[in-house]
Amino acid sequence: MAISGALDALKSSKLISWKPCGRVQQTLKRCVEASGTTLHSGKSSTVRLLPELAGKGRYFYFNSKSIPASIDYALESSLCTTLSNDGVKIRTVEHLLSALEAMSVDNCRIEITNLDSDDSDLDSEVPILDGSAREWVERIEKDGLVAAKDECGNDCEKLAPYLNEPIHVSKNDSFVAAFPSPKVRVSYGIDFPQYFEMLSKVAIGSQWFSLAPLEDSLYAREIAPSRTFCIYEEVEHMRNAGLIKGGSLDNAIVCSASKGWLNPPLRFSDEPCRHKILDLVGDLSLLARFGNQGLLVAHMVVYKACIIYLHVFANMVR
Repeated sequence: MAISGALDALKSSKLISWKPCGRVQQTLKRCVEASGTTLHSGKSSTVRLLPELAGKGRYFYFNSKSIPASIDYALESSLCTTLSNDGVKIRTVEHLLSALEAMSVDNCRIEITNLDSDDSDLDSEVPILDGSAREWVERIEKDGLVAAKDECGNDCEKLAPYLNEPIHVSKNDSFVAAFPSPKVRVSYGIDFPQYFEMLSKVAIGSQWFSLAPLEDSLYAREIAPSRTFCIYEEVEHMRNAGLIKGGSLDNAIVCSASKGWLNPPLRFSDEPCRHKILDLVGDLSLLARFGNQGLLVAHMVVYKACIIYLHVFANMVR
């Protein structure tokens, strides 16, 4: 089905049902803060995660502007997820949002400050840290969560979007599909055949990984530590395009066609594929509304789909 056709089909059907998931909405017990270099601009920023009332959801606050962490504010951008509102942009939000969604931080004010720019900036970026979501998860786990209260001091039941019938979009040999399921499950596949055998070792090649990320702390153990990756031969081109100025061997795993991984060891043999799931959770968190769950309760099967393409799918099922 073409993307436009799938969207039209969705608008004329009842594909999604919002149902209670058996929990109340949560927020942070106290402020969580992290600072560091940003991936694309190479500048430094600080992010403060603050407790928020139930029903407020997750939103960024920068330069006196509020930007909801919603698909309605997502822009098409290269190599990262970008949110924008009234001329203000926040880049590389996917790792942080992935951690917040998976750890059930349903309501959160995300304040971001540029450390080496003036107050007139209209752009900011979340620090890349080590290229994974591990540090965000560790800080959230350390400080803990509490039930979020609304303005009247009451708990709010948390809802989740349940898929009622299969849906898919595809383009060339990439696709995103979702099937009704009683729980969230993600199966993700990638294929880098030109980086399959180097030095008699498999570097990337074809990888698949599947798990239920919201169960039994699986996200924290199996997904959050996986780092972003890049191809060494593409680095110069990306930097000439104004990207990955802050990228380094400390915040990404880098693969060369002639030498294999330049900064082993990997944390998992299939770390690149796992990181794609990390990004997917972050992107689909943009479905969240009013402190409810963003991740679709379905079995999502994804193959070679880029972030922009996943935005299209997310927009279809919101």
